[in-house]
Parts: sequence; structure tokens; C-alpha cells
Amino acid sequence: MKVLIVDDERAIRYSLKEILEMENYQVETAENGLEGLSKAEKEKYDAIFCDIKMPEMDGTEMLVKLIEAGVETPVIMVSGHADITTAVDCIKKGAFDFIEKPLDLNRILITLKNATDKANLVTQTKILKKKIYGREMIGESEPVAHLRDMIGKVAPTQASVLITGPNGSGKELVAQSIYQMSERSMMPFVEVNCAAIPSELIDSELFGHKKGSFTSAIRDHKGKFEQADGGTIFLDEIGDMSLAAQAKVLRVLQERKLTPVGGDKEITVDVRVIAATNKNLQEEIGKGNFREDLYHRLSVIVLKVPALDDRKDDIPLLISHFSERICAESGKPTRAFSPEAVKLLQERPWPGNIRELRNVVERLLILGGNPVTARDVEDYVM
Repeated sequence: MKVLIVDDERAIRYSLKEILEMENYQVETAENGLEGLSKAEKEKYDAIFCDIKMPEMDGTEMLVKLIEAGVETPVIMVSGHADITTAVDCIKKGAFDFIEKPLDLNRILITLKNATDKANLVTQTKILKKKIYGREMIGESEPVAHLRDMIGKVAPTQASVLITGPNGSGKELVAQSIYQMSERSMMPFVEVNCAAIPSELIDSELFGHKKGSFTSAIRDHKGKFEQADGGTIFLDEIGDMSLAAQAKVLRVLQERKLTPVGGDKEITVDVRVIAATNKNLQEEIGKGNFREDLYHRLSVIVLKVPALDDRKDDIPLLISHFSERICAESGKPTRAFSPEAVKLLQERPWPGNIRELRNVVERLLILGGNPVTARDVEDYVM
């Protein structure tokens, strides 16, 4: 493992370096905050020891700049002028821990082990999340570039987001992208398909229930909002939610409180809401099918996902991407599509959007030749 020591006292740098090298750590040093910041931005370290009192740039300033630069290495602050206020301030600014001089060998090693263990856990969590939410937004067309730009602006905020677009266009992928890029990415992401929950069960699913509140309630059940506490809830197909459920969701958004079915105590929740629909909610409001006040709560930001017919320049990239994934999942070498086959696929309409294209690619990989030809497209798609 690789460790960086940043301290203006030469004796401290080298004594700490010697200790850590005896424990088989690879160690580099920097004699001030500017040098330490430069090294930490260029190299990947498993942990950084950083003195607080240094000339030119002190340790606290270096810590802040590391975080602003997106450096995720755990930083252990070190000081001979320790006090509770300084320690708390460093932790608030993002330091992993704070240790005092003179340095204690056992404390150094325990703190370093805890820091590297946490870093490994964070890395493993990100890998797992990438496997779960790892689908990326493929495309270089103007509509996709604009959508990516909007996601980048919206994700770090706490604003509610309404995602619109036709079926199969990738609304769920947009929701997951917002979540992954948000400050809540280490907290739960709970998905709810509002169209798939029977109306008589939606209260229990969203807000939970207490044991005995109805015949089949044999134990307490946490609803989706409570499960998502601290994180993000994704209300897919929100346009299919009943008016009664809409009223209760509105109350949660307004008051950040809910009451489980059969319960008599309110539960406070902190949840970011992302909703999606293929319906025109303003038309649904006019028909009396959707609450206008809920619409305004949900639509602080509205993101429109383009239909595939509006971004046909992306079809070659999508074909290549789906071919690679489908072949990898089946343990087979990636197959090619001839230019003529790709051209035919670009020219046809795509009412089912991205989802339909993926299914077509899979069909052609199963039934077509290698490479997949225009004749294969004519035989199995057109």
C-alpha cells in the first residue's frame, strides 16, 4: 500500500516514513502543503498523513483543496497543537481522523489500517453499484449531450426531478445516473413502479404498515419512503398513481413525515424524489387524473429523454454496445454488424426505442450470420 506523508518537519517525515516502511508500506514524503497537494493530485495513495501547521499552505487548506479536486484518499491530520476545536473542524471538512504529536506507534498503525479498510470498502461498494447500476448512457448525438449536461448540473443538488419520455427510452437509466452523481450515492436508491402496485396495496408499499393493521399484516413493514431515508426514491410511472396515493405522496414531500398504515406515530424521512412518466402530466391534470400541486412539487427540474427516432446517429454506437454486452453475457466473442445492416437499422422506425433496439440486436445475434448482414435484417426485423 502507498502512503504520502506531508510535514514541514524533516525529522517527523523520516521517522514516520521509517516506521511505515518497516510495516511494508510504500512511502513518499512532501515538505509542505503545496508539494503534498501536487503529489496527491497526480498519484494514487491509499492514505495521506498531513500536518496542520505548515508554511505557505497549511494542512487544513490542503485538505479542502484535495476534496475540491475530487481526491478520495483518506486524510489523517497530524498536529502538535491539538485541541478539540481543531480536530472537529478537520473532521467536518472531510478528514478521516486526527492524531496528536508526539506520535504513538500503535495509534498510527491502527488509524492507518482503519483508513485503508474504509477506502477499500468504499471502492468495493462502488464496484458493486457499478454492477447493479452500471449501464451507461451511450450516444454522442446533440440530444444525448444536452441530457448529460443537464444531469451533471442537477445531480449534485437536492431538487426533485421529473423525467419524461416515451417507453423504452431510458428514463430509469437517467434516474440512476442522477443518483450515482449525487451526494446521496452512498445511501439507498429505492425504485417503485407505481403502475405495478395494486391500488389497495400502494399505501402499505409506499408508507409501510404496522402489525395487525389488516389481515395479512403479520409483522411491521417499512414502506419504500422509509427504506429510502437519507437516500433517493425513484417513482417510476408516476402518472399511473391513484389520486388518493398522490395526496399522501404530496404530504410526505411537503412535511417530510409519514404515518404507516395502522400506525399512530409520524415518522420523519429525508428523501430525494425522482419521478418518471411517459404521460403528459399537464394533460392529465386537465383531465382530473393528476394533482397540479404534486406536479409542481415533482417538476422542480424536468428532464426530457429523447426518443430513439430523434437520435438515430447514436444507433451504430448502441448496436456495438449491445452486441458486446450480449456476447459477453453469453460467453461468446463479440460479433460484427455489416455497414449495410447498420444502415438498414438506422432507417427503420423505433417505436419501442432503446429497449426495442436491444431486443432486435439480440435476435440478430442469435439468428443472423457473422457478421450480421443486411439480408439478416430483412429476414428477421423488417
